Amino acid sequence: MLKNAFSLEGKTALITGSASGLGYAMAECMIASGARVVIADLNGELAKQAAERLGPQAIAAQFDVSKTNEAPAFIDALLGKVGQIDILVNNAGNHCKKPIEEMSVADFESVLDVHVVGAFALTKALVPHMKQHGNASILFTASMTSFLGQPYVAGYAAAKSAYLGLIRALTTELSGAGIRINGIAPGWIDTPMLRKAIEGDDERKNKILGRTPMKKFGKPEDIGWAATYLASDAAAFVSGQVLVVDGGALIGF
Repeated sequence: MLKNAFSLEGKTALITGSASGLGYAMAECMIASGARVVIADLNGELAKQAAERLGPQAIAAQFDVSKTNEAPAFIDALLGKVGQIDILVNNAGNHCKKPIEEMSVADFESVLDVHVVGAFALTKALVPHMKQHGNASILFTASMTSFLGQPYVAGYAAAKSAYLGLIRALTTELSGAGIRINGIAPGWIDTPMLRKAIEGDDERKNKILGRTPMKKFGKPEDIGWAATYLASDAAAFVSGQVLVVDGGALIGF
């Protein structure tokens, strides 16, 4: 019998923005698969509460990914605590929804600073350690806006599209060192944020479901299990890919 290649037993994951939402779902699924997970979040108290709910395999850490100069020290301190990090999920994000006339340059930069520059800095700080032991995985949480045009989110769309280039570039650079780079592009997932967005807006809700062949919203764990797969040995020959988890919405008609 083959070993369970989907298991994350013995692996440690660092997931940014994981005190809630899709990051929390990823942490939950990875822990269920045997991993130890660092719940890193801007809100340290929320990270602590999330770790307590998730149990002894979860470790809370407060970190602001936009403070890029602090990334090396954060990683060094974390490695001193956990010993090794096998999986990094760049999931932390922010949002700005404004027409371009109202979106300031600072607004635009603030979104790129978290999603792109922050993720790059954290990845850069962790790569030397991952090169030492190999068999590592780095994931980026992409988006439907990595592929589709949506109004009023120019910064978010630019940031999520930038992930596609980062994934391609880092795959060619790091795969030889045993570090796989992939992304996940969630479709419309049933979260409090989505419910708030479509509450009282049947037109928007019907538009989303109308272009989704499965005619339903996804669940947070759909993203969690996708991340678990990409981080596991079951995906040992998968690198440079973005796994779209959207019920077919990207190709829907």
